[in-house]
Formats: sequence, structure tokens, C-alpha cells
Amino acid sequence: MKTSLEGEKVILVPYMKEHVPKYHTWMQDPAILQATASEPLTLDQEYEMQLSWIQDPLKQTFIVLDRELVVGDFIHGEAHPEAMVGDVNIFMNDLDDPQMAEVEIMIAEQKSRGKGLAKESIQLMMAFAVKNFGIHIFRAKIGESNEASLNLFKKLGFKETSCSEIFKEITLELPITESKSEELHQLISNVVTHS
Repeated sequence: MKTSLEGEKVILVPYMKEHVPKYHTWMQDPAILQATASEPLTLDQEYEMQLSWIQDPLKQTFIVLDRELVVGDFIHGEAHPEAMVGDVNIFMNDLDDPQMAEVEIMIAEQKSRGKGLAKESIQLMMAFAVKNFGIHIFRAKIGESNEASLNLFKKLGFKETSCSEIFKEITLELPITESKSEELHQLISNVVTHS
């Protein structure tokens, strides 16, 4: 099942092989590598990684498209690489709590930062995860120096739960209360979803 989610500012589409070349270009930027705690990969390794991500049942990845950059009409099932600005992911890999998901966001394109795309992308991803996977708590691990991300997650209601001196990162969590669940449900009900 290939799902895409259409919000007001963003469209979240599955990570497709057509996205890999642009994604690979982003991941050559030292600032992005540092912010995402990633290692540089070759293009072939990036294609392998894309395949592994879409096949892993404990991960969900969407490419973030900036609606303003989509050429022509958005067509579900098409990659629209011209509008790619980042990605949003969840990892459901906590063996003690399978209903806990770690969430990550990256807006790689400078021109698309500060426009509210990351906020909407995270909200859409959380709504999707609550509805489809029964997630009841979200966690984000963010580098201490990444003020923009820390502020964004705090605005979304995440609270700091720990700080790792070794990894220089802060862990924030957001439990999904009944009111938060209702808020996310409202959000997803206003979203056009394609499967």
C-alpha cells in the first residue's frame, strides 16, 4: 500500500527510487549530515537504503513535498522530485513499548525552511501513526545545538525527558492523551489521503 497525505502546505509521499538522486545530493552537505547524525553514502548505497526503508515494517518514511513547488497537478503515485524539500520518519523499534515511535524531520532545502512545512509534516505523520499503528507516545532525539528543531518540537507539545552529555542530544516526548488524539484525528480527517 502506497499512501500519500495532502496537507495545506505539504504533501507527504512514499520514498521512491526517483527521490534518491536529490536525497543523495542533500546528504553530501556536512551541515545536514551533522544535524541528522548520518554518515555519507555512495549513490548505490543510498538506493539500497531507500529499498531497505520501504521494506522495514518498523519504519515509515515520507518525502516532504512543498505544495508551492509541485509542477502541474499533484498525481498520487508520482514522485514529483521537483517539489522535494525533506523527509519525515518514524521508527517503531522500542522492544519494551511497540506503541512508542521515534519521529524525525528534515527540511533540507534552505528556501523551504521557516515556512511551517516541518510542523505540518510532523503533525500529519503523528496523526497517520496514531491512526494506523496505535502509537501512544512519540519521542524525538535532537542535537543540543539544533535550536530550530528543539523549538519546533516544544511548540508541538513535546517535553524534555533527558539529555545525553555523550551524544550531545536532548530527548523529548509527547504522550498521546485523549485530547491530543482527538486533535490529531481532526487533522487527519481534514487531509486528503490516497492509498
